[in-house]
Amino acid sequence: MNLPVNNEKIIQIMKTLSLLFGGAVLVSATAAISPSVSAAQTLYKPFPADVMPSLSEKGNYDVGVKTVEAAYPVKVKDIAGNEVERSLTLEIWYPAASSAQKTTYINETRSGQVFEVQADASRDAPIANADTDFPVIVISHGYTGYRTLMFYLGEHLASHGYVVAAIDHTDSTNKDVNFAENPYSGFPSTLLNRSRDQVFTFNSISENTFFKESVDGSKAGIIGYSMGGYGAVSTVGGCYAFNDQTAATFTGTQDPKAVALIKEALNTCAGGKALSEETLPAWKAALALAPWGGQHQLFDVQSLNNIKVPVLYVAGDNDDISGYDGIKWLFDNTGSKESKLLTVKNARHNVAPHPAPKEAYGSEFDLGSYIEPAWEVQKLNAMNEHFALALMNCHVKGLKDDCEYLNVSGSSAQVPVDGKKPEPWKGFDDRWALGLEMQSK
Repeated sequence: MNLPVNNEKIIQIMKTLSLLFGGAVLVSATAAISPSVSAAQTLYKPFPADVMPSLSEKGNYDVGVKTVEAAYPVKVKDIAGNEVERSLTLEIWYPAASSAQKTTYINETRSGQVFEVQADASRDAPIANADTDFPVIVISHGYTGYRTLMFYLGEHLASHGYVVAAIDHTDSTNKDVNFAENPYSGFPSTLLNRSRDQVFTFNSISENTFFKESVDGSKAGIIGYSMGGYGAVSTVGGCYAFNDQTAATFTGTQDPKAVALIKEALNTCAGGKALSEETLPAWKAALALAPWGGQHQLFDVQSLNNIKVPVLYVAGDNDDISGYDGIKWLFDNTGSKESKLLTVKNARHNVAPHPAPKEAYGSEFDLGSYIEPAWEVQKLNAMNEHFALALMNCHVKGLKDDCEYLNVSGSSAQVPVDGKKPEPWKGFDDRWALGLEMQSK
């Protein structure tokens, strides 16, 4: 992208954009996909239950998983206004009627190193019967990523009675974007399609032959990480508010007429709609993990004020990609009184991905998109499982007792007050919730 060097604000935005790509321009042009995949690896250690939050324990259902190709029913417009066909690959976890041989997930790191991960789900198992239909949860990865980046959440929520669909966002995956030659190639599509893909995915599950008789299309939740969080905030009612400067910067466009058209294309609400009032009523809760966009105030404040869906924001207080102050800006302006901000002390941006596969340990570029400098990633994953289940059980299933797991406040550190140590947060054992802080409206 060519920028006017005399515009300090634009230059600073580009510095932030460079951080978003994790130093992608430094990747060697010789990086290539590994010719073979090593044996499936297990990413999780057998920690005792006492050191993990209680709602991170597996549920009563066995878990099935399907890979589904979902095509938009009609052509859609790309960022340039051309009509194009668009399809998504979905990984869908669900309560299974029985357990068979466990499957694996195959993906690749940002530099193209292919890896295989052992799953706790059975491929294409029959779906479980239940007295009530299963709510739907949609999971949306960041830029870049892949649909199983948060497979632990998909398996976990499915074991507790949800159908969970995670998206490979076309143009925005590790496989689609060649960082060595064109690291920004998928970003305009990401800005345009992230919320649209989330809404389309929910509708696809509700209409899918295998799932439609077992899901409750009136109850749904959305989970988004980074750019997925940018989409999730819009999906539940936030309207984008790109100006000429930000529309040009984040799409690499210089022509004023083209910028005007791009800005018009981007500035939508709730999955490409014109108004936030067109938000699907099925959305009952949103989990926004390190959501991007608030640091540039890319959302219309009034539309944020009008969001009725409870949003749980999760942010590292040292997030140098989405910016902690930007995430807090989103929380402060979100209208739902049941929204909350969970701060992870001494964390940066990687609060959501699964632990790094061994193939990522060959370079900081790959490893840097998985690990946290000061946190055990498995503990972060367990924390996400706990609060995601509490959020969805409380607001999607209406299990009011589980709302109490969200009704914690202040610091989790149990610092003595007047010589007396406070009780631990609900769902955490004594001494095992260190490093968290919850803020409510």
